[in-house]
Amino acid sequence: MTDRPTMLPPGSAPLWQPVKKARAHELVIEAIEDRILSGALQVGDALPPERELATSLEVSRAGVREAVRVLEAQGVLRSQPGAGAAAGTFVAALPRDALTRFLRLHVALSNFTIQDVTDARVVLERASAASAARHLDDTARSQMVDALDRMDQPHSSRDSFNEADTQFHLAIAEASGSALSAALTAAIRSAMKVPILRAAERTEEWPEEAQRLRREHRAIYAAIDEGDASRAADLTETHIRRAASVLFGLESTTTHT
Repeated sequence: MTDRPTMLPPGSAPLWQPVKKARAHELVIEAIEDRILSGALQVGDALPPERELATSLEVSRAGVREAVRVLEAQGVLRSQPGAGAAAGTFVAALPRDALTRFLRLHVALSNFTIQDVTDARVVLERASAASAARHLDDTARSQMVDALDRMDQPHSSRDSFNEADTQFHLAIAEASGSALSAALTAAIRSAMKVPILRAAERTEEWPEEAQRLRREHRAIYAAIDEGDASRAADLTETHIRRAASVLFGLESTTTHT
């Protein structure tokens, strides 16, 4: 029987190198996340005591404490001091506001291109506008009208206009009836609020652009109020892409009118 041929010439580097060990708290976080994603841990469930968890995962208790601190800061866990059944560390229901803040920071820090953000907004907000047209109620209607009226204020600053503009888009997302879509829209729009304001400040013909934005917002609202889901979606995409082309120099690719 002949020897198997060697895969590498003598003296060459091996194909596989030892992997670097993660820090203890990162391993604990990964283990907790895996159990949440698998459904083994659900909202309200308690984690094992610190000593037991450290022993089970073969990490230090300091690693467990650091992991818990990180996940508490993210809103995933909550700790209840004291003794008895009410004490311990539990899986928390992440409040939607906390989720929005978390996503907003990641969008802001991830260096996504304006084109990427615009495309994502189009997908989300087309769907939200269409759904809002089907489910509009008096509360959502009032929120949209209030935002439109604020944008119509004479001598409105670009900052206050931008705030009202943001409110209008978020009101549509809320009216869609999808809490997740609303949270995602709020995160993206909030992350873009400052870049949009800075772009508006650089726009020399701002009064004319503000007037165009008012007309587009009013048209979107009218389509939603009339229950025309298809037109509301098309107008929303046209509005987002046209505004991005003016404020950020992107090519407007939509064909809707």
